[in-house]
Parts: sequence; structure tokens; C-alpha cells
Amino acid sequence: MSTADLITRIDALLPQTQCTRCGYPACAPYAEAIASGEADINRCPPGGSAGVQALAALLDRAVLPLDPDCGEEAPLRLAFIREVECIGCVKCIQACPVDAIIGASKRIHTIIADRCTGCELCLPPCPVDCIDLIPAPAHRNLVGEADAARIRYEFRNFRLARDEAERNERLRAKRPSV
Repeated sequence: MSTADLITRIDALLPQTQCTRCGYPACAPYAEAIASGEADINRCPPGGSAGVQALAALLDRAVLPLDPDCGEEAPLRLAFIREVECIGCVKCIQACPVDAIIGASKRIHTIIADRCTGCELCLPPCPVDCIDLIPAPAHRNLVGEADAARIRYEFRNFRLARDEAERNERLRAKRPSV
């Protein structure tokens, strides 16, 4: 199996929350680190013990307990914005790795619950602390939703890069010719 195939298979076993708790900026870089031997298989709290077992089976490694430095295994919780307290700062929107928050500057924001991966990355930037974590409905399953979360994460990155390139092009066009 090629290294690229191994990374793809490892990444497919991760829950795609893009939460950064493993110490990597997203699930794919963590998969790369596992494949290269740089990281252990027990650094993903959202994947929990089942995720560690799946990775151990794939890689023919020993099952390890979840690394407590990365967090604890817990049931899926979703972000919920108390809209009456939201000031529309957009900091939560900018922090969400899967575009699960909608709103506009100086307008109320809300969470698209079916898209939220429970990454918790929206909590720290909120200046008014109006975001709570609530238990996910019983039908939510990170493993079953991982592919959709990965696609949303990749599209968000594509969109941000495209927007930045367009912005840079507009700025270049405004510069006087020398």
C-alpha cells in the first residue's frame, strides 16, 4: 500500500470534526502524522476508543488508551447560539471549520445543527460567551457523517483560498502601473 493510500485510509477512520484537539490543524494532517509515525493513534477524543481500535486494526498496532492531554471521550455535543445575546461579530463563523454557522456582520448568527461537528472551535472567539454546547440528537453519528464533514471542510478551504485570490487580484488591479 502506498503512503498516500495509507493516509487516505487513516483519514477515512477519523471523525472529521477538524477540532484540532489532536494537536494538528485538521484530521488529514493528523492522518499524515500517524502514517509517518510522527503521531500515535490515540490523540482523537471525538473518535474515542472505537476510533483508536479501528486505527490499531488498520495499522496492526496495539490499542492505546486515549491520550488525556488531547481531551476526554464524550458524547457528541453541538454548538447552540443564544441568539438574543449574539452581537453579530462573525468571529464564530470565521472559526467554524465546516461552515455550520450562518449570519452576517452585526446580525444574529445561528448554528446549522445538522452540519455542526461539535468541534468547539467557535467557543473561544465569542466575545459575549453566547454559545453553549448541547447534547446532539440521538440520530447524529459522527462516523456516518464523516464524509460529508470532510467535504464541507475541504470546500470551506477552497472557498477561502478562492476569495483570497480574488481579493488579491482586485488589489493588484487597483495599484497604479509603474
